[in-house]
Formats: sequence, C-alpha cells, structure tokens
Amino acid sequence: MLTWITLAIRNLFRNGRRSLFTIVAIGLGFLAVNALGGFTAYIFASLKDSYIYAEGNGHLTIFKAGFLEKGKLDPVRYLLSVQELGAMRRILSRHPEVLVATPQLQISGLLSNGQVSTIFVASGRVPSDVDAISRHAAGLIGRIKLYDGQPLSDAALYGIGVSRGLAQQLNLRLGSSAVAMAPTVSGQINALDTQLLQFIDAPIEALEDKLATVPLKFAQDLYDTASVDRLTVLLKSDDQTEAAKARLAAELAGAGLNVEMKTWNELSPFYTKVKKMFNVIFFITFQIVFLIVVMSVVNTVGMAVMERTREIGTLRALGVKRRGIIALFSLESTMLGAFGSLVGGGMTLSLIYSIKWAHPSWIPPQITREVPLQIYLVPEYWLYSILLLLLLSLLSAILPARKAARLEITHALGYA
Repeated sequence: MLTWITLAIRNLFRNGRRSLFTIVAIGLGFLAVNALGGFTAYIFASLKDSYIYAEGNGHLTIFKAGFLEKGKLDPVRYLLSVQELGAMRRILSRHPEVLVATPQLQISGLLSNGQVSTIFVASGRVPSDVDAISRHAAGLIGRIKLYDGQPLSDAALYGIGVSRGLAQQLNLRLGSSAVAMAPTVSGQINALDTQLLQFIDAPIEALEDKLATVPLKFAQDLYDTASVDRLTVLLKSDDQTEAAKARLAAELAGAGLNVEMKTWNELSPFYTKVKKMFNVIFFITFQIVFLIVVMSVVNTVGMAVMERTREIGTLRALGVKRRGIIALFSLESTMLGAFGSLVGGGMTLSLIYSIKWAHPSWIPPQITREVPLQIYLVPEYWLYSILLLLLLSLLSAILPARKAARLEITHALGYA
C-alpha cells in the first residue's frame, strides 16, 4: 500500500502547476465553508447568550397556563399568585441544576415629565437576580454592559432605565424625575414618581421610543399587586434545558400547579429566524464550493488520464489489472483532497488567528454595542469537511479512471 501511495504522490507532482491549482481550489473551498461555519456558530452563540444572560431571560420561563395565548386580553386572570410562586420556588430549590429562579412582571402605561406623556412598556425584574444571571455568562456577554448610567438596585425602588428614544421624547436626562401612570389590577389609576438612572439599549427599533426597565417592586406597586406574570429560571448548562424542562414540568403538574413552561428558544423567534436564514446561506455556499471542488478534481484527473495513456497501456502490459489502474487514479485524487484539506486547514487557522490579532469589531443583531468580530473553530465542521472533500475527490476520479482502465492495451500503447 505504501508503494501505491508513493506512486500517487509522485504522479501528482509530475504536473505540479495543475496539481497546485487544484489543491489551492480545494483549500479555498475548505476555507470558505469553515470560515462561514465558524462565523455562523459565533452568531448563534452570541444571540443565545445575549438572550439568556445579557437580557436576563434565563433558560426556562414558567407562566400560568394560557398566559401566552390570552394573557394580553385578561392579564390579571393569568398572574401567578404569591402562593403559587412560593410553591414553584420550593420545587425549584430541590434541583441543583437550577442556579437562579427570579420572578418578573411586565407592565405598560404612561410616562410623563410633567408636560408631555407617552406610552411605555417595561419589564419589572429583581435587579440583583438580573446581575446574578449576567455574571454566569461566559466570555464576551459576561463583560458587555447594555446600558449607560447607574445599575438598577433592589434598594432604589423607584430608579428606572429607559431607552434613548423614550428619553428624547420626554427630554429626560440621567437623574431626571418623571411620573409613571398605569391602571392597577383592580382598574384604578395609579401613579408613582421615578428617577432616571440609566439609558438602556432597545433590542429592536420598534421599541426604541417605548422601552423601560424597572425593579420588580416598582412594577408591583404601580399595578398594586404582589403577583407576577412569569418565573425565569437559569440553569447551570445550556445542554440541560430540555431535560430540566421535562422534569420540572412533571413535578409542577404533580404539585397541582396549572402552569406552562417554555424554553429560551421557544420565546425567541428572532433567534430561530436568524438561524434558519444562516443555515440556508451555509447550505447554498456549501453546494457551490463543493461543486467547484468536484469540477476541479475531475478536470485534473481527466487531463492526467489523457496525458498518461501510454503509461496506462504499459502498466496493463506489465500485468496491472483494471482495478489497479482505477485504484491508482482514485488514490491520486484522494491525495489531492487530503493536501487540499491540509492547505485549507492552514488558511482557516491563519484567518481565525489573524482576526483575533486584529480585533475587528461590529454591531451584531439585537446587540446595539460594538463587539469583537470572531470566527469560531468548530471541530465538527472541520471533520465533516475533510471527510466530504476526501469522498468527493475519490468519487470525482472514478469516471475518468474507469475510462482509462477500459482502454485496450494495444490502443493505449499506440496512443499519440
């Protein structure tokens, strides 16, 4: 076998320029696929970590059953009572994979500066719990700050954050006072004084002039209720999400709690849409790249067969069987794929480390701050690319190799 491999390598470099061009084409294909694959992996991880950690949404969210379908029409009916919340927390506390379980209350109303009023929508959260969720993020997301100003505090019950568009509408600055108004759960109008502590980044443009974030106690006081509309759960690992959902849902149902549970990706349609879009782009790129690779290998092997017809006849005359000729050319094309993958791997690593060295930045979807651009090294993509390139290189050589093997010895020896 070693002799055949040695022959295949020597034959490749009999026409070094052609083989080099083919190897470079395969290498560029490898680079394109794995660079795009590494970038999409970076995008998916950033969107996931942004939703789970930076925005404080956790891995799982528990609602009263029917809240997502009918909660907007009758929100009071689908609030979680203090007793229900306490029962859920007791169940969650028995599970070591649960790191944080924090309640939330979404509110809406009017925000006024004393002269002008405008609509706002806000998420009432426990600031210390949001900080705890953010601290569990790995890498960049754990360091990014999605606001300017002071952090919200459990002690500063009436300190809030608003989006820049909302602040501009009301001419508010950091430290400014405003009044929040909203109907309570019993239908009465309530108003609370607030102080602007921070400007927050709205994840989408539609919320830029409406979004606010407030402490949970502020939201409950404004609505005059001790209830919440959801319980957010952070797990130790992303991989535990589905298993934890099944276990916790069964225990909550067994305790007589009429609730439903959703995973982070079920509540983040943007992530799902972006992932599907990039998967389609990756698939199309993958098809184009490997079509180019196949055509390059077919051309190289086909030209080699034409140039070495007399050699094929000589080998056949010396007793090499047809399957030996096919094996020789197939091995040569496989070596092209192997060398191309090696070159492509080197180019991909060079690109990845060049980007790490250069530290380029960009503003990704749903994160309004500049963050470092990265390309992840994804071992599975590399493995699949190498195996597929070798397989395609091998299959691409079969037709021209079979054609060469079927030549009559006398015809091959007399080929001019």
